[in-house]
Amino acid sequence: MEYYRPPFNITNIMMMYVSSISEKIGELNVLHNLDSKPHLRRNNRIRSIHSSLKIEANSLSLRQVRDVIDGRMVLGEQKEIQEVKNAYCAYEKLSETDPYSLEDLKKLHGIMTRYTMEESGNFRNGEEGVFNGDQCIFMAPPARMVPDLMKDLFNWMKEEKASVHPLILAAVFHYEFVFIHPFSDGNGRMARLWHTALLTEWKPVFAYIPIESQIEKFQEEYYQAIARCHTAGTSDIFIEFMLRQIDRILDDILKETVQEGEQVTEYVKRLLNVMEYDIPYTAAAIMERLGLKSKETFRKHYLAPAMELNMVEMTIPDKPRSRNQRYIRR
Repeated sequence: MEYYRPPFNITNIMMMYVSSISEKIGELNVLHNLDSKPHLRRNNRIRSIHSSLKIEANSLSLRQVRDVIDGRMVLGEQKEIQEVKNAYCAYEKLSETDPYSLEDLKKLHGIMTRYTMEESGNFRNGEEGVFNGDQCIFMAPPARMVPDLMKDLFNWMKEEKASVHPLILAAVFHYEFVFIHPFSDGNGRMARLWHTALLTEWKPVFAYIPIESQIEKFQEEYYQAIARCHTAGTSDIFIEFMLRQIDRILDDILKETVQEGEQVTEYVKRLLNVMEYDIPYTAAAIMERLGLKSKETFRKHYLAPAMELNMVEMTIPDKPRSRNQRYIRR
């Protein structure tokens, strides 16, 4: 049966980025074994969630998003807090999601929008447009066309996944999904989540690469690329934009990896070895585990350097000298 095929052209710029990204992923796997660094995986996941929600005008800060995920009390709008909980649950389902299954996409949309909209997990019934703030970029196809357009998109992906590079295929999907705008809410969040899902099947490390944070930095360009593709009739501009952002975020992660390796002293390594993740410790408890007596030695050589590297954080950052202060390994 004939179905809609997304129009795009593979350019030299795309192939240059595909080659560069593939090389950096290989280097990342050698230098930065994320399987042995759960704190980095978790930090990047939280960055992804915060940025993806911020693009959709969620006002919670990165620290507030972290606190919601950690089960701490956060003062904020209930809908925004629920969006964080939903997004975390959705991203945690990536490992058991088939990115070529339309039913899995609808299931994750149900998780992503739970308790925040009536049509959660179902295609829209009304007409929608793609907006950047108050500016309408374009009107989406009529609601009656959505089921067939989504089936066509997934059929195309299944047929072409062996011949179109995953980096390009994921970007094509992202643009086409935004264009179809299949749900009444949560389309941007789902487009970015599914982009990650497709890349994760290719290279599992993408589950913990915060592409969303890079999009957020260049949010205006993101929407401009979508609008220009709508005018041009192909997704070429958007594909190149996404590949460029992925290439940039990999540069940042590799740079952080090298810096971390250079700056982590033996003192900090000892400190991290005696602290379990996400468990709050008093300074006295950590010193006892390290066998230290001098508070000055502990502060100068162990705690302060670890906090500068964002490997340990205070539970009460606004009151560093509080008697209730605790320290958590990130």
